[in-house]
Amino acid sequence: LSSLSGLTHESHKKDVEQVYLRCSEGSIEWMYPTGALIVNLRPNTSPASYKHLTVCIKPFKDSAGANIYLEKTGELKLLVRDGDRSPSKVYCFGYDQGGLFIEATPQQDISRKITGFQYELMSKGIASDLHTVSAPCRPCSDTEVLLAVCTSDFVIRGSIQDVTNEAEEQETIIHVGVNKLYRQKSKVFQLTGESENWRGQIKTLLECGVKPGDGDFLFTGRMHFGEARLGCAPRFKDFQRMYKEAKDKGLNPCEIGPD
Repeated sequence: LSSLSGLTHESHKKDVEQVYLRCSEGSIEWMYPTGALIVNLRPNTSPASYKHLTVCIKPFKDSAGANIYLEKTGELKLLVRDGDRSPSKVYCFGYDQGGLFIEATPQQDISRKITGFQYELMSKGIASDLHTVSAPCRPCSDTEVLLAVCTSDFVIRGSIQDVTNEAEEQETIIHVGVNKLYRQKSKVFQLTGESENWRGQIKTLLECGVKPGDGDFLFTGRMHFGEARLGCAPRFKDFQRMYKEAKDKGLNPCEIGPD
């Protein structure tokens, strides 16, 4: 977490400060914004790999007091307008498209304003998985499912216990009961209560129309801003079929043991 305050240069309202961030994910909090802030993301990777990176930012729910621009060679492109209220909205751009230029907007009382957002850097392939603009709810092909099993941040066999729709955020929360945990990068799925059952939540787009259903599914997906986002999710019996067919032909990209 990088935290800055505009009160330290109240008398220099046209000041432009530079901030350098080395982590691949984190957050920026600019209290009492005045002047402008240039955010330089400098991950600890080879500069040659920068062109393969995507940057995503997710403004805090109550972020206010500044406009956020994408800046490249002096040209500004508005990314997030001060006062925009789009809960859970994520803004992504290629690392080579420019850096972040955050400019405070005129305020009567800056002490009531805090501009902030979370950020993540990821490979362009992962970003396109998370933000498939053309068909975000399209079922995965057999090949895509088998690849998702190998590359996803979480892979579980489970059932849908309940579904909660959040109209304001245009998202659906899938409450999952876990029968078998193959992999998870973060502790999204945990033992709950005395029953010692594994539970967890996965988010997806409201437009996908997920409904509670019987039977087991293979849930795969990625972690994004601390939340599990749904990727491929075939019925488990269908996954068993496609896995066996691929294994018989020696075409399965990795071993998982689907029983």
